[in-house]
Amino acid sequence: MSTPSSSVQEARVVFGRRLREIRKDSGLSARALAVLAGWHESKCSRLENGSRTPSFEDIRAYTRHCGAAQLAEDLIATARGIEGMYVEWRRIERSGLRRVQESVIPIWERTLRYRIYSSWLVPGPLQTEAYIRALLSSIRDRRRLVDDVDEAVLVRVAKQHIVYEGNHRFSVILEEAALKYRIGGSETMSGQLRHLLSVSTLPSVSLGIIPLDADRSALWPVEGFFLFDDAQANVELVSAHLTVVQPHEIALYAETFAMLAGMAVYGPAAHALISKATDALE
Repeated sequence: MSTPSSSVQEARVVFGRRLREIRKDSGLSARALAVLAGWHESKCSRLENGSRTPSFEDIRAYTRHCGAAQLAEDLIATARGIEGMYVEWRRIERSGLRRVQESVIPIWERTLRYRIYSSWLVPGPLQTEAYIRALLSSIRDRRRLVDDVDEAVLVRVAKQHIVYEGNHRFSVILEEAALKYRIGGSETMSGQLRHLLSVSTLPSVSLGIIPLDADRSALWPVEGFFLFDDAQANVELVSAHLTVVQPHEIALYAETFAMLAGMAVYGPAAHALISKATDALE
């Protein structure tokens, strides 16, 4: 898969090509457009080859002088999406963890098919309140954030209604190791594993677990990711949050998920692995 920075740059290049098409359709040269906009001629080239990110005012000026002002707002929305593809945690979390939890509610509510892979954590829709609190408290302390953990926990728990209501479907693949990492201590982890057994029986949930002794010759553990229908993939990195919207990249994540799903065990075999991890805690 491409790196986060290359994904963002590719999107910028595609956006620049769109700007170039608009200019050429208008009959303007890059020099003529620069003169009309009051820019240095090189600015047009940098905008069109993706080496410079246009401001929203740049986009409005560009389209206005090209006689395509009606395209400005759509282009601004696209540019805003590109800039949101790779966002550092310190920027996302500067107002606290509650706002982060609230920011994803719209896509959570509208997504019907979730495909979730995690190699080290039980994912959000299947977490207990105690497990959530342990995770968010650790993030707060590690990143030196304002303390709004109580409010953030309430928001995340409330979001889980989609597991029980509506037409949402969750296909979740966990590495067996995720059952063994003691998030919040033994008691919290034991409660989380018992909850995982319970929710795995819901009609809306398909839970697969890849055993530690599975043959990984074809594909080893990769970064955890959420696939929201076929519209978007979210990946949590150490320093930043990555949003993937390029169709060919989403297809790669979907293909990877299918391969991982083929390595997993389900039903009684998955329940046995959960019970084994629970017994080890006790």
